[in-house]
Amino acid sequence: MDREETRKNKLIKRESAVSMGTATEQNSVDWRGRPCKPNKHGGMTAAIFVLCLQAFEMMGIAAVGNNLITYVFNEMHFPLSKSANIVTNFIGTVFLLSLFGGFLSDSYLGSFWTMLIFGFVELSGFILLAVQAHVPQLRPPKCDMMLSKGQCMEAKGYKAMIFFVALYLVALGSGSLKPNIISQGADQFKKDDSKQSKKLSTYFNFAYFAFCTGELVALTLVVWVQTHYGMDVGFGVSAAAMALGLISLLCGTLVYRNTPPRGSIFTPIAQVFVAAITKRKQICPSNLEMLHGSHCIVAQQSLSGMSSKGSTLIHTDKFRFLDKACIKIQDGSSSTSESPWRLCTVSQVEQVKILISVVPIFACTIIFNTILAQLQTFSVQQGTTMNTRLTHNFKIPPASLQAIPYIMLIFLVPLYEIAFVPMTRKFTGKDSGITPLQRVGIGLFIATFSMVCAALVENKRRNYALNQNRTLSIFWIAPQFLIFGLSEMFTAVGLIEFFYKQSLEGMQSFLTAMTYCSYSFGFYLSSLLVSLVNKITSSSSSGSGGWLNDNDLNKDRLDLFYWLLAALSLVNFFNYIFCSRWYSYNPSLLPVVPLHEPQPQGHDPENPN
Repeated sequence: MDREETRKNKLIKRESAVSMGTATEQNSVDWRGRPCKPNKHGGMTAAIFVLCLQAFEMMGIAAVGNNLITYVFNEMHFPLSKSANIVTNFIGTVFLLSLFGGFLSDSYLGSFWTMLIFGFVELSGFILLAVQAHVPQLRPPKCDMMLSKGQCMEAKGYKAMIFFVALYLVALGSGSLKPNIISQGADQFKKDDSKQSKKLSTYFNFAYFAFCTGELVALTLVVWVQTHYGMDVGFGVSAAAMALGLISLLCGTLVYRNTPPRGSIFTPIAQVFVAAITKRKQICPSNLEMLHGSHCIVAQQSLSGMSSKGSTLIHTDKFRFLDKACIKIQDGSSSTSESPWRLCTVSQVEQVKILISVVPIFACTIIFNTILAQLQTFSVQQGTTMNTRLTHNFKIPPASLQAIPYIMLIFLVPLYEIAFVPMTRKFTGKDSGITPLQRVGIGLFIATFSMVCAALVENKRRNYALNQNRTLSIFWIAPQFLIFGLSEMFTAVGLIEFFYKQSLEGMQSFLTAMTYCSYSFGFYLSSLLVSLVNKITSSSSSGSGGWLNDNDLNKDRLDLFYWLLAALSLVNFFNYIFCSRWYSYNPSLLPVVPLHEPQPQGHDPENPN
């Protein structure tokens, strides 16, 4: 009986893997393309090498991005508003290019080779930035932008070209790297396994811990080096950090569990839309079995069999017009003779439905990242107008103030994993304590108060400077960084976990890249808002040229701009509540609970939310 039971269990597992195409040991390969061994490949040991790359790469890019406005304004002599837009456009491009890196990885190269190739691209950008910052002939003549009242010579011609080439080499490398760092580390765990799903949630928290560590070192040590020894040395330190990250990546080559690329990920998606439009006049049958490929699908009402049958894609009623893509045309010929651009499987259609469903969640995080853009641009410039002296001989670099939330998060993230997750898991029965969508919502709500705090402090700073001729301490702007840091711990990690866990086989890197794409749109929206606000407010300002048009923050109205962002953030939060209630987790992508393993307390397979 034991032998017969073992044989049946093996058949169930094999059938589950075939029906969903999940990432099992058989289709995960080592660096030579051979099937992985459970006791040798993957797990937290392999993920640690990726986490080290995450920390070192973050150290390099954060040291450049967070203090870039100082270099662009003081050394390249671009006006303040233009400098802020250069920084936000650069950071926006970094995150937008993450889609390119995710597509390239899933379709052709795989995560490991994508990281290795574009890691060297990013390294070359850091080196070129260091060379330009070191050689005076590659920069405009020295000039104090604050004293010259905008009369300094702006970088143009080959000097500007070298700067932008170096900057966007860094953007290309970092953008292509980011989603693959997350997905390569997460691929070391099997998300369809109940035990490893808990480790996967832990990995996402560790990944954010590595992110915070890299940011903290960049905003303290590296920014201090930039301030006291020059930007050329600072950029050189970023290059050295990137080199160490690449070494860490290579050290884990022998133990990685790699997911092979599967060809273009967009072709199956495009086929569904083309087929649905072609058959738009057809009527969807009420019987699911009449749809092409329905043998791999179960109805949503039959979820009670999920735990025994393994992973099976669930048919949903959302976006029913896409179901027309798999209607068989009864014209006397075999359905298999129809082109893939005219006839798709139900499984293929359900995968496209998942992609469409996550778009509203993605859109609701754009305003959140617009707030982040202000903390890396205007808040840094705000700090330069304040009293930065800590002791008689020591001054705090304004960009280093962004390290305050990461100091807090270094302690808060482990506490969240050690105390908060186990406590909430007892009540919810969920591996991560609360769902990723609940975590994102908490973060979006907290972010609003960051801008409220920023507006109040800026109003106070401006009044002190204009009416009392006094300078506030730079620590007055610390609370807005602390509040946003807390909100980012919830939103950033929740969003990454949400996209990865809702991703389909062969699309992990691309869907994870949507997280970073949200950053991109947030920073681009910041640039658009700055230009739009200047244009609108200049018509009602008597000669001031708009809220953010002057190089002097005492003449600008940054506080009103912060109030505008606070209002937009609050509206966005209520919009997110609506979108998250509308969204439902696809049960197909939830961890499979083995037959011999009891259900967690509070787990309801009929209601995965």
